Amino acid sequence: MDKKNIRVLVVDDEERFRKTATATLKKRGFEVEAVGSGLEAINNLKTNDFDVVVLDVKMPGMDGNEALREIKILKPDLEVVMLTAHGTVDSALAGWRDQVFAYLTKPIDVDILAEKIRDAAAKRRGIDSALWYTVWKDRVDITD
Repeated sequence: MDKKNIRVLVVDDEERFRKTATATLKKRGFEVEAVGSGLEAINNLKTNDFDVVVLDVKMPGMDGNEALREIKILKPDLEVVMLTAHGTVDSALAGWRDQVFAYLTKPIDVDILAEKIRDAAAKRRGIDSALWYTVWKDRVDITD
């Protein structure tokens, strides 16, 4: 099993959320990059590989739905966790259920976000998520 760190791209126009999410996820052992727009995410994905994208729905310019469409064209097997702070998950993300690994509503529970990221990375790598969690937990405990 490949034990390399899970690489995550956080995409959110709210700088405070980006900084908090990046710092928190790094403390949990993830490799994290963060950008402030859908267009920045697409440009970043053209030259970098990630296991999971954490993508906000409501952003100025290219919103999360447009970015998701472009991400799936560019890297169809890349797993995406969508975030929304506006309205219900159903109304914000109608029509995208089969393209997204998970949907979370802000404010985010960091434990749930980390779990969804691990599960999404395991799916992308073709690994059973329960086994992946055991290996991940052991590896993180050893390096802490």
